[in-house]
Formats: sequence, C-alpha cells, structure tokens
Amino acid sequence: MTIITIQHPLVFSVGLLGNIISFMVFLAPLPTFYHIFKKKSTEGFQSIPYVIALFSSMLWMYYAFLKSDAYLLITINALGCVIETIYIAIFIAYAPKKARVTTAKLLLLLNLGVFCLILLLTILLAKGPTRVNVLGWICVVFSACVFAAPLSIVRLVIRTKSVEFMPFSLSFFLTISAVSWFSYGFLLKDIYIALPNVLGFIFGVLQMILYAIYKNSSKITEEKEVSEKSVATINTTAIVNSQDHVIEVQPTEDQNNVVREDQKAIEIIGKNIDKCMEYPVKFDLPTTVVPMNYPVYVEV
Repeated sequence: MTIITIQHPLVFSVGLLGNIISFMVFLAPLPTFYHIFKKKSTEGFQSIPYVIALFSSMLWMYYAFLKSDAYLLITINALGCVIETIYIAIFIAYAPKKARVTTAKLLLLLNLGVFCLILLLTILLAKGPTRVNVLGWICVVFSACVFAAPLSIVRLVIRTKSVEFMPFSLSFFLTISAVSWFSYGFLLKDIYIALPNVLGFIFGVLQMILYAIYKNSSKITEEKEVSEKSVATINTTAIVNSQDHVIEVQPTEDQNNVVREDQKAIEIIGKNIDKCMEYPVKFDLPTTVVPMNYPVYVEV
C-alpha cells in the first residue's frame, strides 16, 4: 500500500489550493471592515468570530510545528494570525467602550490564557505522538468553534431579515476552503484536519442558503426607505407651495378683545370730534392685530 505524503503532487496541489482559498477567506471580511472604517462605528458587527479565528490559527501553527513536513499549514495560519490581528485592531479602534472591553477580555482569556495553558500542558504532560494526538483533538474542537462562530451572525440575519452583516463572499469561500482542506486531510489520512472541515462545509452551505432567502429583503427595506423619503419630500413641497395661497386664520379671543376696545376708542373719538379739534391727540393702535390698511396712529 502506497503511503501518500505531502510531497505527492496531488497532496501538494490540494494543499496549495487550500492556502489560496483560505487566504481569500481571510480577506473576505474586508468589505465589513471597510464599512466599519468608513462609518467610524462597528454598528451591529461582533468581534467574536475574529478572536476565535485568531486563536484557531495559533493552535494550528503549534500543531504544524509538532508534525513533520507541515509547512503548508504553517504558511497559511501565520498569515491568518497577521490578518485577524489587523481586523481585531480595527474593531477595537471603532467599537463602543463596552465592546472594546469585552473584546480585550476575550483576547486575554482565550488567546493568551487558554493558549498558554494548552502549550504548557501538552509540553509537560504529553510526549511524542501522544502530544500530537492530544493537540490534534484540541484543534478539532476549536476549529469547530471557528466554523460555528458565524452562527451569531446567522441569528442576526434571521432576526433582522437582512444579510448586511453576512457577506456572501465570506460564506462562499468558507465552503470552498472546507472542501479543499477536507481533501487535504483525507489524502494524508489526517483526521484532525479532515474532521472539522465537514462542519465547515455544512455551516458554509447553511449561510449561503440564508443569503439566498434574505438577500431580497434588504432591497425591499431600501425601497421602503426611499419611498418614505419621497413622501416626506412631497409633504414638504406641499407645505412650501401652500404659502402661495391665502390662508384664513381665525383670531384668538384675546385678539378679538383688543380689536373691540380699539373700535370703542374710535367711536368715542367720532362722538367727541368737536372737542378733539381743540387739542391734538395721538392714539397708538397695536400693529399686531390691526390690518395693514389701518393707520398706525390717528391725529385729530
């Protein structure tokens, strides 16, 4: 029975393809972080998938160092550590205070505390092939968490009926990457590489199905917003145009009382016009309630 090694052309080709596609997976959230950078806000985005992805890359690098001829795993996971670190830094820069604190705590707990604990335990308590096996199963568990982490985004998509927070490119490349690495692990008979990518394929397909279901909902929401803005514009235009027409305004009771008092004063002046001729008298009438064709004052 021929043992297939990483030097086999088919294995190397599949591994190289896995590197390329995984690189695309790491770059898939770029539109998300461009949106965060442009808006200067993380809005509804979460840092959990990226923190767990960074932790997974760190574990797989450790696993690759323990195995022989695993340089394809080292290259892609080293690159993954760099990219995920940049994503997390951008998230922390623009996240609200509560989200920043939560992300920092998660980094300290998982990427520093748990990783150092795994490192020490596998070095001190396991030897040779046992160490590789123990670390392999740990990698399987946390790789499953990486694939399951986007389920928080899936829940958000179902709740909001919008795919704004779940880029299709990420789901697509995640699925293709899972197929490539499953093939790589299957050819090398490495169950620790092949097994978690079965879950990756399932979750990736699930996300693409949800995208197909809810992608039109986002368009309907946008059209509704445009329609509401149009109605608001029409209403504003109607208000502006109404200024061109005479609008009858009913005076208040106080205004009526003032007008009646002014009318009484004018009647008194009329009755005593002879007496008033002897002395010039000036009456100031309130301009706020008197029509513009009335004199501001009357001299007799």
